[in-house]
Parts: sequence; structure tokens; C-alpha cells
Amino acid sequence: MNLIPTYSKDERSDKSLRHSIKDGISYSLMTGVGESYFAAFAIFLKASAPQVALLASLPPLLASFSQLFAVYLGQKTGVRKNIVVMGALLQAAALAMIALVPLLFPLAAFTMLIVFVVIYYSGANLGAPLWGSLMGSIVPEQVRGRFFGTRTRLSSVASFSALILAGLVLHFFDELSLTQWGFLVIFAAGVAARLVSTWHLTQLHDPPHQQAIEGDVTNLFSRGFFRGQRQFLRFSLFFASMQAAVAISGPLVVVYLLRDLHFSYIELTINTAASVLVRFLVLSRWGRLSDLFGNRIILRVTGFSIPLVPFAWVLSTDFYYLLMVQALSGLLWSGFSLSATNFVYDLTEQHERAGLMALHAVFAAVAVFIGATLGGLLTVILPKEISLFGAHFEWLTTIYGVFLVSAVIRLLVAAAFLPRLKEVRPVRPMSYHGLLFRVTRFSPISGVIFDVVNRINRPDKED
Repeated sequence: MNLIPTYSKDERSDKSLRHSIKDGISYSLMTGVGESYFAAFAIFLKASAPQVALLASLPPLLASFSQLFAVYLGQKTGVRKNIVVMGALLQAAALAMIALVPLLFPLAAFTMLIVFVVIYYSGANLGAPLWGSLMGSIVPEQVRGRFFGTRTRLSSVASFSALILAGLVLHFFDELSLTQWGFLVIFAAGVAARLVSTWHLTQLHDPPHQQAIEGDVTNLFSRGFFRGQRQFLRFSLFFASMQAAVAISGPLVVVYLLRDLHFSYIELTINTAASVLVRFLVLSRWGRLSDLFGNRIILRVTGFSIPLVPFAWVLSTDFYYLLMVQALSGLLWSGFSLSATNFVYDLTEQHERAGLMALHAVFAAVAVFIGATLGGLLTVILPKEISLFGAHFEWLTTIYGVFLVSAVIRLLVAAAFLPRLKEVRPVRPMSYHGLLFRVTRFSPISGVIFDVVNRINRPDKED
């Protein structure tokens, strides 16, 4: 029985979409056992909070420029699939070296970790814009939300399963005081999964095209953003600004759980898995809603709700409460990420998509670096004790202050950009209340935010 539905009437394209879904599953297995534990690995290597923030921000920033190089290669060679495959192999090799860092570079472990994580992300970014261009040419527009929703949903299952298994492996080795070998085992499993992913990438059908990328990559800014692409520029700035606000606190969650709350590896895994599980439960619904009612309304609802997440982290240290915080995060980010990806496709034409996606990614990477750097600095300069109106407060950790700063900036970004966001394609009208009802009737978890979001987002005539 084939569990993957048919998405295209063209046999070659439909076969490619099936391979793409399997690639996504294998890739997610790699991230579940590998990338998800980079921060924990850094903490094992005795990295400080600012260093963990640096690990989360500097490698993606440096690696993002490989997307522009990929666009240049695509334009000059007319190749898409082979460059994507080359990037995947580079990523697998880098993950293998990350696993061996403590053995090969014991005196400079964190420095070399940074180097190989840069290469790891460079491999992914080398293929990203051309993969986006390729997928844009084989995924029918009318099922785009459902296809990426299904792909991401199945990938989330894989990521969730891998995350749990890797956590159990780490816990087992940690109990034996062999934590280093636990990381070696899970990263080796990630390498194997990425190689399987690479094979599926080789099976994709690359439709005939004159060039992978049209035009001169050096003129993308003037051609793309400042000539007829004002809405794309506005959305890119919004997305980058939100990524910066999120990066202020995002990389520090693992530090908070492992260092300040003294979570075990299995507790960290369960906490992280709560978000992945909820993403799995709601992604298909978000995808259908995106196809029917557009991406703008989903971006508004989730964008105004995302500031709740860092604020919620400071209210309690109870293990089960923090599971609910991660569940809320998974619900909101699943809708936001899916709609943001689909919105980029809606805003770009096929012939310029890869180049604009590359610049979009560079903007985001620069923003993440700025945000994470600020977050790392705040952990050092924020006071642990506060006197306010005669009352004296002492925080468990300065990371609480970082969470609150991130929450405020997220809300300011949403208020500045989201009201101006316009839907690109014709969609059915829907109110915020109606959209939330369709999500909450599917997932009781989301009822937690129903009243809050409904007060923030007032329906207007466009919806």
C-alpha cells in the first residue's frame, strides 16, 4: 500500500515528488540525531552560554553566502540537481568530522566544532536555492501547501523518532560515563541517514531549462528587490527581523535546561520532542488551510502569538509545564514556518526564485547572527537581581531576562510588519476566529492560546 498520495499527473514529476518526500524523511533523521544535539554537544565540550549562542549564529551566517555561490554556479553551468547532491555529500562529510572532534582535536574542540559546523551548514546552503528552484518547477501550485505539509509532517515523524532514539542512546552512554561515545554513535547514524537522503536526491527529475538561474547574480539586488519586488523585500525584512528576535533567546533554551535546571539528556530529549510531536499533529491541517485561505492569515495569527513562547518560559520551572510550552511552540512554529515558505514561492517567479531565495536566506542568517550575539551578550550584562518600586527580585538565571527581551522584540516586529502583509494569490475569505476554530477543533493543545490570539488579532474586512 502506497502511503504517499499522487500530487502530479506527470509520471516523472510525481515519482520525483515521492523521492523528495523520502529525501525529507532521511534528512530529518539526520537532523534528529545530529543537528538537534549540536548545542548539547557544545555544552558537553564546556562551552559557555555566549559560545553556544555563537555556535547557533556564526556558522549559519558564514554558510549562508554559499547560497549566493550556488546561484552563481547554477547560472554559469545550468545545473541544479548535481549541485544539490554535492552539497548533501559535503554536509555528510562535515557531520562525520563533528563526531570526531573530541578525538582528533582535544585541545581545540570548540574551535574545530565551529569550523566543521560552518562546513555542515555550507553543504546544506549550497543546495538550498537550487533545490527550491527545482521543487518549484515540479510541485503543482494548487497542491503546494498539501505537498509541503505532507512532506514536513512525515519528516517531523522521522525527526521525532530520531530525536527520541538519540536521547535514549545519549542517556545510556551518559549513565556509563561514556557520553563522548554516545555523541559519536548518534552523529554516525546521522551521516548514514544523510547518505540515504543523497541517494533520493539523485533520483529527482530536473525538468529541462535553459539555465538553472537566469540573469546576472551580481545584479540580484537591483533586479530583484528594487525593481518590482517591494512586497518580497518587505516580507524578507519581516522574516529576517523575526528570526533575529527569536535568535536572541532560542539558542539559550538548551543552556537553560541543561545548565540551570540540570535536566538529564533524556529530559532534554522529551522536552524537545514535545514540540516536534505537535508539529506532526498539526502540519497537515496548516497545509490544507494554507491552500484554501492563503498564507497571510496564518502568518498573522502565528506571528502575533509567537511572542507568547519566550514569555511562558519564565513563569515556571515545572517539567510538565515546560512540556506544554514546547507544545505551544510546536503548534505556532509549524504554521508560521510552512506559511512563510509557501509565501516565498508565491512571491517569486520561477526564473528568479533561486536567486531571491538565496538573498532571503542571507538576510535571515545575518539577522540570526545579530540576534544570537545580542542574546549571548545579555546573559553576561543583565543583572541577576532587580530592585523595582521597593521590591527586590532575584532570578534563577539571567536567561530569564533574555527571554523577556526576545518576547518584546518579537511582538514589536509582528506589529510593525504583519498589518501590511498582503495575500498574493486568490484565496477564500476567512476570519481569524474561523481559522483558529479550524485549528483548535483539530488539536486541543491550541485551545490554550485561542482567547489570547483572538484579542490580539481583530478580524478586518479583507479576511
